[in-house]
Amino acid sequence: VVFLLNITKVGKNVFYCASNLVVVDIPEGITIIGDLSFYRCISLKDIKFPKSLTSIGEESFCDCSSLEEVDLLHTNVLELGKFAFDGCTSLREMKVPDSLQDFEINVFYNCPKLFPFDINDRDNEAVVAYLRSIQ
Repeated sequence: VVFLLNITKVGKNVFYCASNLVVVDIPEGITIIGDLSFYRCISLKDIKFPKSLTSIGEESFCDCSSLEEVDLLHTNVLELGKFAFDGCTSLREMKVPDSLQDFEINVFYNCPKLFPFDINDRDNEAVVAYLRSIQ
């Protein structure tokens, strides 16, 4: 995937069900990943995010079942949309920045490898506290 210069947003549905997509390097300057952008990209294993990123939309990475690690630590992400990483069944590591302020419902629903059994993946406060405690 090659991104054009001077774009600031990965549009809604742009890689929807791109089942052969394995690696994505989102360039600096992108601030928003739109809703459903990488929905059901079942082969996606590695994604690099730019510092400029501030928002990940609803269901952006929903059902990306091969995604194992997400590192947002060096971004300026302020919000994660609802169900953003829902169904990422292989996701075992998630790093979130201190800038994260808005955490919608069920962001990590059905991510069984991400949390210990005693963390309710629907309890956003518990999820954020846990993710920040392991960084």
